Amino acid sequence: MLQSLAGSSCVRLVERHRSAWCFGFLVLGYLLYLVFGAVVFSSVELPYEDLLRQELRKLKRRFLEEHECLSEPQLEQFLGRVLEASNYGVSVLSNASGNWNWDFTSALFFASTVLSTTGYGHTVPLSDGGKAFCIIYSVIGIPFTLLFLTAVVQRVTVHVTRRPVLYFHIRWGFSKQVVAIVHAVLLGFVTVSCFFFIPAAVFSVLEDDWNFLESFYFCFISLSTIGLGDYVPGEGYNQKFRELYKIGITCYLLLGLIAMLVVLETFCELHELKKFRKMFYVKKDKDEDQVHIMEHDQLSFSSITEQAAGLKEDQKQNEPFVASQSPPYEDGSVNH
Repeated sequence: MLQSLAGSSCVRLVERHRSAWCFGFLVLGYLLYLVFGAVVFSSVELPYEDLLRQELRKLKRRFLEEHECLSEPQLEQFLGRVLEASNYGVSVLSNASGNWNWDFTSALFFASTVLSTTGYGHTVPLSDGGKAFCIIYSVIGIPFTLLFLTAVVQRVTVHVTRRPVLYFHIRWGFSKQVVAIVHAVLLGFVTVSCFFFIPAAVFSVLEDDWNFLESFYFCFISLSTIGLGDYVPGEGYNQKFRELYKIGITCYLLLGLIAMLVVLETFCELHELKKFRKMFYVKKDKDEDQVHIMEHDQLSFSSITEQAAGLKEDQKQNEPFVASQSPPYEDGSVNH
């Protein structure tokens, strides 16, 4: 008897705080996913880093042995300066790109990466004025970009997602949930094909040092706005039609970002995902709902009374003037 009572009370406690338990498991799962990613990246990349460090030490030692007139501090000072310049997108190699990093097309590409928060990091402002302007430009431009993307995605979603789903639901009588799932899968497949596989094949042809995997990696890192900057198109030696190429990449990134947001919005509107997301939200209390209803009713009543008062005032102003005092001859007759 006591065990059944205790079990029922525990079940009631869990059901009462179900959203809190789900949120706790969500946080725990996210932390475990972070740890899992760290373990995998460390185990995969650490051996390659160790090999690269050993190779650089051997090259440095061999270079110093072949050039005894050069001391190690001088070499490290020169390499430090070279690496510092490389971080700003300037290279001293003879086979490096001879194009400037801050011509108009390159600056346009940089501005698009800043506003989309991709930020490859291959080119950064050199001057203090450029850094200050980048801060001000980003503070204004990033919210402006979010507003722009939200408006565009809302309009595109109406024509690409909501109307087709509603058409098949009304015209052919299919279940709206089934149509929405099939439509989301097809839209995701078309988007991946048009903005990942096809551009990856194009980049693997236009970029000499990129294979298909590296090109697909660039497309995903760019359109997901991660922007690691290890692969940046148009920076190769003697790149043909570089200005046109940079403008094309800028348009591709903008259109691809819109397409990604449309797909995400389409999946987020699925009934199953909405139901799944509600598991982690804080449920509103009934008292809060009643307070909101009462506040809404009070606002509606006050607005109605204000409108009625305004109409009365308008009627008074439109009516002709009527004297409030009686004529003097009437007073005289009364006195007589």
